[in-house]
Amino acid sequence: MSYADFPLLSLIMFTPLVGAVLLLFVSKPNTIRWVANGFAMLGFLVSLPLWFWLDTTGPDWQFVERHDWIPSIGAEYFLGVDGFSTLLILLATLIGAIAVLSSWTAITERVKEYYIFLLVLQTGMIGAFVALDFLLFFVFWEVMLVPMYFLIGIWGSANRLYSAIKFFLFTLVGSVIMLLGILAVYFYNYDITGVYTFDITRFHELNMPFEYQWWVFLAFFLGFAVKVPMFPFHTWLPDAHTDAPTAGSVILAAVLLKMGTYGFIRFSLPILPEATLVFVPWVVGLSIVGIIYGALVAMAQSDWKRLVAYSSVSHMGLVMMGIFALTPVGITGSILQQINHGISTGALFLIVGIVYERRHTREISEYGGLSKVMPAFAVVFAVMMLSSIGLPTLNGFIGEVLILQGIFVVNTWWAAAAASGIVLGAAYMLWLYQRTMFGTVDNPKNENLPDLNLREWATFTPLLILAVWIGLYPKPFLDRLETSVDHVMARVNSVYGPRNVLRDESQEAADPPELLTLDGDVPDVIEIPVRGGGR
Repeated sequence: MSYADFPLLSLIMFTPLVGAVLLLFVSKPNTIRWVANGFAMLGFLVSLPLWFWLDTTGPDWQFVERHDWIPSIGAEYFLGVDGFSTLLILLATLIGAIAVLSSWTAITERVKEYYIFLLVLQTGMIGAFVALDFLLFFVFWEVMLVPMYFLIGIWGSANRLYSAIKFFLFTLVGSVIMLLGILAVYFYNYDITGVYTFDITRFHELNMPFEYQWWVFLAFFLGFAVKVPMFPFHTWLPDAHTDAPTAGSVILAAVLLKMGTYGFIRFSLPILPEATLVFVPWVVGLSIVGIIYGALVAMAQSDWKRLVAYSSVSHMGLVMMGIFALTPVGITGSILQQINHGISTGALFLIVGIVYERRHTREISEYGGLSKVMPAFAVVFAVMMLSSIGLPTLNGFIGEVLILQGIFVVNTWWAAAAASGIVLGAAYMLWLYQRTMFGTVDNPKNENLPDLNLREWATFTPLLILAVWIGLYPKPFLDRLETSVDHVMARVNSVYGPRNVLRDESQEAADPPELLTLDGDVPDVIEIPVRGGGR
C-alpha cells in the first residue's frame, strides 16, 4: 500500500478523539494530564507526514478518502487536502498540543472534562479543514461550538457564562444562515445536473446566475464573517477571549478564527465568483474599519488580555483585505498571515496566561519592570511582540508585505489604510511592552515572580522557531500554497492565469500593462492590473 492509499486524514482527525474516549476511563488527575498530553502530541506527530508527503506540484486534492455516508441525500465521507488546508491542519495540531501542555497547572477542577473538551475540539477543527463534503464540513463546523462553549462557561473567569452564551449565539446564528446557503447551492446543483451531492469539488465548477450567487454570498458571508470576526460582528470576541481559560484563548485566536477566512477562500470565492467581485468594495470597507477600529480600541485597553483580543480584530481585517484584493500575491499573503497570526497571537495569549497564573490579575497597571525579575519571559515576549507587529526577519513581516503588495496594485488608498493599521499595531504593542517590562518594580507582589520553567519553555520553543523560520525562509510555505491559490484565481480572477504558463517577455516589454475591467451583467467594481502583482 502506498502512502496515498493510507487513510492519513482519518488518522489525524480521530487521534484526539480516541484520547478523549480513553480519558473517560481514567480517574487520577495526573494520569489524566499525561494521557491528554500524550494524545495531543501524538496528534501533532501523525500530522507531520502531510508536510513531507504533500506534492506541491500535484493535483488540487491529495490524500483523498471517499466513502458513502448518507447515500439517500448524496452526502459522503469525503476528505482531502491541498496546500492551504495542510498548513492549517499542521497549525491546529501544533497549537492543540501546546494548549493542552499549557494547562498542566492552570486547571485544577474538573480536570477530566476539561481535557476531553479540548481533545474533542481538536477533532472538530481538523475535520472542518479536511472535509470536501459540504454537509460533513458543516457537521464539524457545529461540533466545534460545543466544547468551546463549555471551556469558556465552566473554566472561564468572572463573566464566563455571559461570554459563553454570547459566543454560542453569535456563531450559531451565522451557522444556521450559512446552512441555508449550502442548501441553496445543493438544490441548484441538482437542478442543473440531476444529481444530489454535497461534493465541494463539484460546486467549484458551477456557474450560477448572478442573482442566485448574490443571496448565497450573503448567507455564506454572515456565517464566515462572524467567525473571522469582521466588524461589526466582532463583539463576541473580546468577551470570549477575556473570560476563556488560557488554552481556550490560544486555540480561539490561533485556529478557530481561521475557520472564517478558510471559508471565504475555500467556498465563497470559487463557488460565487461574480458575487465576490461585486461585494469587494463592501468587504474591503468593513475590513478597513475593523483594522483601524480594532487597533484604536486595543490601544485604550487596561486589561492585558483584552488588548491582545482587539489586536486580533485588527489583524484579521488585514487578512480579509488580502483575500478580497483578488490577486495571487494578496491571497498568498493572506494565507501566510493566517499562519503567522496563529503563531504570534497564540504566543501572546500564552504570555498573558503565564502572568495571570502567577498574579491572578490582567490589569496592565499592576505590572512594570518585569524584565528585571523575569528576564527569559521578557525576551520571549519581545520576540513574539515584534513578530506580531511585523519586524523584518520575523514571520509577520513576510505576510504583511505580500498583502500590501497585493492590495497596492488594486487600489493605493486601500493599501494606505491597511498600512495605517500596521503602524497603530506597532504603537499599542510597543506601549504594552514598555508599561509591563520596563521601569522599576514598584509593586511588591512582582518582586519574586518566578521566570519561565521547563514546561513553559516547551510551549514557546516551537512558536519561536516558526517565527524565525518563516521570517528568514518562507519559500517552503509559499510553495505549498501555489496550487491552492491558482485554483481560486482560475475561478474568481482568471486574468492572472496559471503561473506555470510561460509568457513572451519581449511582448510583455513592448505592451503596456492591461487592466481587467469588469463589465457586462456584473457592475464595475474593481480594476486589477494583469502584470502588477506578479509572483
